[in-house]
Amino acid sequence: MRSHATFTILILFTIPFIASGVIIDSDYNVSSDDDPVTETIPPKKRNCTRQPAIIDKLLNGTGYNKFRIPNDDGVHVQVEFWVQAITAINEITNDFERVTVKGPCDLSLELFPLDIQECHLIYESFNYNNQEVRMRWNEFIAEPVYVTNKIRLPDFELIKIEPSRVSAPYPAGMWDELHVKLVFERRYIWYFMQAYLPTYLTIFISWISFSLGTKAMPARTMLGVNALLAMIFQFGNIMRNLPRVSYVKAIDVWMLVSMTFIFLSLLELAIVGYKAKNEEGGKKKGSQKKIVDNFEASPAGLCRYEKRFMLPIVYWSYYYNKKLEKAAEMKLDEDRL
Repeated sequence: MRSHATFTILILFTIPFIASGVIIDSDYNVSSDDDPVTETIPPKKRNCTRQPAIIDKLLNGTGYNKFRIPNDDGVHVQVEFWVQAITAINEITNDFERVTVKGPCDLSLELFPLDIQECHLIYESFNYNNQEVRMRWNEFIAEPVYVTNKIRLPDFELIKIEPSRVSAPYPAGMWDELHVKLVFERRYIWYFMQAYLPTYLTIFISWISFSLGTKAMPARTMLGVNALLAMIFQFGNIMRNLPRVSYVKAIDVWMLVSMTFIFLSLLELAIVGYKAKNEEGGKKKGSQKKIVDNFEASPAGLCRYEKRFMLPIVYWSYYYNKKLEKAAEMKLDEDRL
């Protein structure tokens, strides 16, 4: 299951029309192929307007028809995008932020925060099918979609731009659609510093109770409960900035396993307290001293084995391999990851 997000992008684009007849430049100056070309004509002042009412009044009586196609066999349009800036990718509102364009992102958060996301833009004619207007990427340059400046986002890094053309069926015919796929890799250092490292230290704090004796039950209880509350608060703070999805994310696995460690430390506390209570009852007076010696601290097997420190190694190895597998499916260069 995927979550839909949006991104906001600032695009400057050029559209050269390859056709004969009337040519309209970017300042709404109208010229014709039959006009004589002279070098003595002084340059015109370009007082531009984009208001349709003023343009229609200026063109009234000139014979210009803005709905007329120059050629009977259609117009060949070549498009080039200059991506000037991408401001944000919003997982909550499902958007990504001159033209300022908002486009969809199909978010797949199974590997969050080690995920790679794809966002899409579609450019097509509003009124004309491909029999009248043929949309193509600019054939005279190798990369018709490119960035003018280095894209810097707080949470993501743009690692790939892939243009393509699709012929889409509509009731009125086939339309040429120019697709742009933007691939983003999430920067996970913030999540490591704000989520992974604090939770791991919280687990260490909960393990301090293993070194305390049975006479320090209030202190051991306080350590375990406070560590569990801190973990729950940290988990809720992270989930508040993410969309609600019905599958398990990578960070969910980490947080749930961390809470399980703390819960088991509280369970060990309950077992030790129960056995210490039985000692105080004096049911086994002959072995009372021996039992106190055994349970003055936690058993060595619970606090001295190094296997508990294998959680970060196993976790990061597994999900980083998953990330590389997804990058291979998307045909990304692994050196850039």
